[in-house]
Amino acid sequence: MIDDSGGPAAASAAAPPPRALHTPVQFLKGVGPARAELLNRLDLNTIADTLFYFPRDYQDLTDLRSIADLEEDKLISVRGIIEESELRNTGPGRSLLGVLVRDERRLYLRALWFNQPYMLEKFSRGQELLLTGKAVLHGGRWEMVHPRVQWLDPDEPPPAGQMLPIYPLTEGLTQGNLRNIVRGAIESHVEQLDEVFTAEFLAHKQLWALRQALPAIHFPANPAELAHARRRFRYQELFILQLALAVKRQTQQSQAAASRLEVDARIDARIRRLFPFELTAGQQDVIRQIAADMARPTPMNRLLQGDVGSGKTIVAVYAMLLAVAHGHQAALMAPTEVLARQHARTLGRLLATSRVRIGVLTGGVGGKDRESLLARITAGEIDIVVGTQAIVRSEVEFARLGLVVIDEQHKFGVRQRALLKRAGGDPHCLIMTATPIPRTLTMTLYGDLDVSTLSDRPPGRQSIHTYLAAAADRPKWWDFFRRKIREGRQGYVIVPLVEESENVATANLEATFEELTQDQLAEFRLGLIHGRMSAEEKDAAMQAFAEGRTQVLVATTVVEVGVDVPNATLMTIAGAERFGLAQLHQLRGRITRGAHPGYCCVLTDAKSDEVVDRLMRFVETTDGFRLSELDLELRGPGDMLGTRQHGLPPFRAADLLRDAGLLTEARADAAQMVAADPGLRSPEHAKLRRMVLARYGQALDLGDVG
Repeated sequence: MIDDSGGPAAASAAAPPPRALHTPVQFLKGVGPARAELLNRLDLNTIADTLFYFPRDYQDLTDLRSIADLEEDKLISVRGIIEESELRNTGPGRSLLGVLVRDERRLYLRALWFNQPYMLEKFSRGQELLLTGKAVLHGGRWEMVHPRVQWLDPDEPPPAGQMLPIYPLTEGLTQGNLRNIVRGAIESHVEQLDEVFTAEFLAHKQLWALRQALPAIHFPANPAELAHARRRFRYQELFILQLALAVKRQTQQSQAAASRLEVDARIDARIRRLFPFELTAGQQDVIRQIAADMARPTPMNRLLQGDVGSGKTIVAVYAMLLAVAHGHQAALMAPTEVLARQHARTLGRLLATSRVRIGVLTGGVGGKDRESLLARITAGEIDIVVGTQAIVRSEVEFARLGLVVIDEQHKFGVRQRALLKRAGGDPHCLIMTATPIPRTLTMTLYGDLDVSTLSDRPPGRQSIHTYLAAAADRPKWWDFFRRKIREGRQGYVIVPLVEESENVATANLEATFEELTQDQLAEFRLGLIHGRMSAEEKDAAMQAFAEGRTQVLVATTVVEVGVDVPNATLMTIAGAERFGLAQLHQLRGRITRGAHPGYCCVLTDAKSDEVVDRLMRFVETTDGFRLSELDLELRGPGDMLGTRQHGLPPFRAADLLRDAGLLTEARADAAQMVAADPGLRSPEHAKLRRMVLARYGQALDLGDVG
């Protein structure tokens, strides 16, 4: 275990702080026990936490105007007192909220909000506030439409010419309280902070020193000063992560040893004979990259990403057969039993005429069957083991594991992937995903991996048509759905929840299944599958659907990845607002597997323009990589791929979308530093090394670097 002695915030911005910075926050001037309890709710437990509790925004008072000095279409701030507020209905579902504000010279400005009636209760006569926006002269009176509002603390009049920090708060604390606490912490403790960068590095990168940047990020004098302070902390967060990834990559290459599994013409021909189709140009190119990696004496660490239906599984099968051809075992780990057994069936069909021995190891395999399978794996009598997380359990011992393939990697955390690799020493590792990953995320979550991308699609893949159905359009969609089922096709109905929730008003599996069997799909045979079913129940449901004994499968996202039923060409997604774009795209990929065109309809009862716009983007493109970029913009990296599951601490200053250029710069700088100083062993990099370990040592399994 590595001790992050600076706390999560401090570790992101400074070297482990001196002991004084560990002092409980209650001993800061103006805090005390009662206020300390409020600060603790914000995870502000020590002085260091307080110093690195960065503002979420700023109120720019560098251009604070009186109403007499306003200019049209220029972003400015006005301080005033609420004189009156009025809400008027302007039509069905439409409203106009007007708030009249007067300044110290008794001049007036009206702030307007369209279709936001809930705002009315926020305003009351006599309140003092700060409005920021662009003013327009209308009918002889100044107006601001949808300005930003800050309710002012009467005890802290905002000084003109400055930028006020705005912090996340908790009940009982005001902005004025927290500003005074942070200001006091800076004045008394900023000189105790330890700089991690050398003076030469700071000068070369044109970065502000820590003791200059920290006060400026809290209380900047102007936007230019804020930009310098932000750049310091954003660059540092990205650089520390890239250092950690570069060290991990360098360690893998220098310390780990893997068997050289070379491909020759004979092995290549034997493998290709098992495939009943020609490989695409993209598949052949990726196979060449993988074969080159596996021929080296250091472990392959490659990420293979490709859109839904691009043929990644065949590439993985080639790699596994290459390992088997050299007398080694291969392991294929999937996130669910449904997908693991799907892979096993695919391998069984492809390798039916070969002597390759396949075993399936999941949590549902128990008793004597499990004991027998484990014994055969240990004895080397199983060539390819397909399974779930059960593969990484301590009782699983491989005789000679040469390759690990991890499918749908975003479903696994960093630690799980590391455990599987450890299960067989230093095998080669191929990680696959059908969730296209934006470049910025690839450089962070998978920055220690080489990346291959399958961009073409195997021949014969059919087109897919996607629709967004409003309530009035749904009968027409269900008529179409029924007609296609009668023609012999099959379909899915996807529901986001298994049971009804009091907190979430959305479709649920049980209610949807009952409704469909009694109404829209009463004439058809329906099956049901969800994550709470036993392995045997899931297998039975999938088998019945694959064999056509059920015509419609009502399911949760347990069918999101890997499920392959070529005759299923229809999909209805209920409660579509509950899914991200990438997940919707994954689900849609289930109906592009066969010889018939696919049809997908997303249903939502959400009224929000933002939700409808997001779903229309899904309807309008089938490009998974484009959708992944949109998902990153709309949802952020944490929600999109689950960075908590990956074990990576969240950023406090950096943003992968906004700071893509800075990320590229930090990545190049980190690679150069680690190439010159592997392991960051030199004295001048000692502080950086300690920060890397404190921040990412556990998440990236860097304990041996220390």
